[in-house]
Amino acid sequence: MPMQIGLDDLLAMLMSRVEEMSLDSDNQRSKFNVMFRMLYKKGIFNEEDVYNAIKDENKILLELGAIKAMPDDKALRAAADNLMLWIKGDAKEIKASLEEAQKRMQEAAEKQNKPKIDVAPAGVLNELDRLGANSNKKLIL
Repeated sequence: MPMQIGLDDLLAMLMSRVEEMSLDSDNQRSKFNVMFRMLYKKGIFNEEDVYNAIKDENKILLELGAIKAMPDDKALRAAADNLMLWIKGDAKEIKASLEEAQKRMQEAAEKQNKPKIDVAPAGVLNELDRLGANSNKKLIL
């Protein structure tokens, strides 16, 4: 016998899981930032090392089929520069970069005209099921 769960319960469960994953991700990011800042300040690696590591990572992803094409040098440099902002801890530049990224995301979202998903109340779905009962068809959710 199938178990029924309300949409509110399902959404609450999913949001709880997403929040848990977000907290774990923030914790890991913080630890990596601390370690990489320490190593960078000791001179263990430099900006060119970061660029080469990003390039190597993308080569591996390409060989594994995780990406379809190798990013161009400009994209690789941008990724390396972005990572170096965090490693150097330049809060002013990080803030400006995040604001610019948010602006680009908003512009992209405005350009997309995705159809909306409407959710019918449970009473309407039950009525549709009742109306379809004579035709041996069930409404699939």
